[in-house]
Parts: sequence; structure tokens; C-alpha cells
Amino acid sequence: MPRERSYHHGDLRQAVLTAAVDVIRTEGPGALSLRDLARRAGVSHAAPAHHFKDRTGLLTAIATEGYERFADALADAPDLRERGVRYVRFAADHPAHFQVMFQPDLYRTDDPDLLAAKDRAAAELRAGVTGLPATGRGNDTRLAGVAAWSLAHGFATLLLSGNLAGPVGAEDPEEVFRSLATLLFPRG
Repeated sequence: MPRERSYHHGDLRQAVLTAAVDVIRTEGPGALSLRDLARRAGVSHAAPAHHFKDRTGLLTAIATEGYERFADALADAPDLRERGVRYVRFAADHPAHFQVMFQPDLYRTDDPDLLAAKDRAAAELRAGVTGLPATGRGNDTRLAGVAAWSLAHGFATLLLSGNLAGPVGAEDPEEVFRSLATLLFPRG
């Protein structure tokens, strides 16, 4: 008797992306296999290749989806500190996307959809810095942007890796980040 398939004529592309994100979250991007994802979705081993071509194409789609979600998360934040908080929250809520997004050796860096999503996210990040008064960011907005990005990314990475458990303890990481951001970027 043939094996019953668990996947039926839905959105195969999204089903594979969702399964891939689950694998990355629990096992890391090295564990990703189109064949395994096809098995999880209950489709032929060749089916995911119709949407992604190969593993790199799948990781490119995950990075693109991540940058799109990231830009959405940053949009309309009232100030730089809240953009940073949303950065940290995004990393905590979407650790698999976050991991892939910042490992460009995993995906096609010249993919047009990826580039558009990255540009949109970068514009949202820059908006937080340009919204600061000069007294809160100095004369070089480019360097202020690098400083803000370093703070948010470093904090998010330390949080995800469990390295803030001691220094932060039971405190709300978002509140701790707000305090750190205020130290680096005092209100003008």
C-alpha cells in the first residue's frame, strides 16, 4: 500500500520554508537538506527544487523572508532605542531567520529579491539614526549607524547564545537594551 502523503495541494513553497526554519532553529543551517524537507512535507524529493532549485536557493529565500519581516518589525518605531528593541525582539522571535540573514556565505548575495529586502531593512535602521538630534549621534551619521547596529546586533547575538544570562539575569532584555542604548545615544 502506498505511503499516505501529509501534504496536499497547498502552498508547498511556504510549507518547505516553514519546515526549513524549524530545522535551522533546532539543528542549525548545516542540517538543512531539501530531501529531508520534502520528506517532512510529504512530497517527492524533487518537489522543493521546483521552488528553490537547490539548498542555496532555499537559504536565499529564508534570508529574503527574514529581511522582509525584519523591515516590517522596524517600521514605524518612534525612535532609535525602540528600533534597537525591535531588532533584539526580532532576533529572539525569529532566531533561524536571524542566523541565516547574517551569514551571507549561505545564500546568493546578488539575488534581486534579497537585495530589495535588505535595502528596505537598512533604510529602516538608518531612519532611527537620522532621527536623532546631532547632540545624540555626533557629526557622522554613518558611524553613528554602525555604532547603533553594533550595539543591537551584538546584544541580540549575545542574548540568543545565552551569554547574557549572568549579566542580565531575570531582567527584561528589552529594558536592559533600552538602558544600554541610552548610555550610548543620550537623548538630545
